[in-house]
Amino acid sequence: MDCDSILDLLGEILIADVLKLYAHGLATKNCEFRSNSAMGENVDPEQQRILDENFSGSLQIDPKRARFPNCIVWTPLPVISWLIPFIGHVGICREDGVILDFAGPNFVCVDNFAFGAVTRYIQINKEKDCNMVCQGSTFIGQDQDEYDMDDALGKEGSTWDNALRKGTQEFQHHAYSLFTCNCHSFVANNLNRLGFQSGGWNVVNVALLVLIKGQWVSTGAMLKSYLPFVIVTGFGIIFGGITFLTFLAFFMVLLVGWFILATYCFKDFIQL
Repeated sequence: MDCDSILDLLGEILIADVLKLYAHGLATKNCEFRSNSAMGENVDPEQQRILDENFSGSLQIDPKRARFPNCIVWTPLPVISWLIPFIGHVGICREDGVILDFAGPNFVCVDNFAFGAVTRYIQINKEKDCNMVCQGSTFIGQDQDEYDMDDALGKEGSTWDNALRKGTQEFQHHAYSLFTCNCHSFVANNLNRLGFQSGGWNVVNVALLVLIKGQWVSTGAMLKSYLPFVIVTGFGIIFGGITFLTFLAFFMVLLVGWFILATYCFKDFIQL
């Protein structure tokens, strides 16, 4: 057998193997398609897509969709964060990642973080850090009416979402005050319900928790949080000098001092 014949034979064998693999791949896909069709032949494609998102992606952090499952979330406040960058607005998230935050009198925002996109977050390991029986959420895959109906039917259980539901219902009857009942009060209340790290949470240690352990969503989020403070402080020093620094120090001591005193010395002043 000459060289050309050998090359032709090898080429035929290679082509045959490729065709065999291709045919096997098609057969596998057809089997999977038939299997899926048999299992869910009446499932609407759009409904299936929503179910897939709810069950497979529900526990993944997705900043673009504002989904932070089992997280405490934080964003800077206008004006106040420009002067004191570690003070901001906080919320806590359901198991499906939807943000809940106390944003005004008798009003808890759902899936609409009051002061903009999340810049920092802390994800909580509920099995490890919560001293309660945190079962699977009853919410994933439900709409809001079904979520509320579960409560009406008494399906409370010891779940993460049920604890947050109770906290939300309580704060829907609270007046809002920056100094006595604010977003930090709401988060502290829910952390205590969850038994997070044995409880004992208040507005001060919630703020410290975010400051020390909070993860940045992105570099842009960090700039969004600190750049206004740098700019305001820079202009303040240029045009105000020592007067501005004195005002800034006084404002910081006054605001931070109030929360420390009201939390640890006058415990009835701040609602939780």
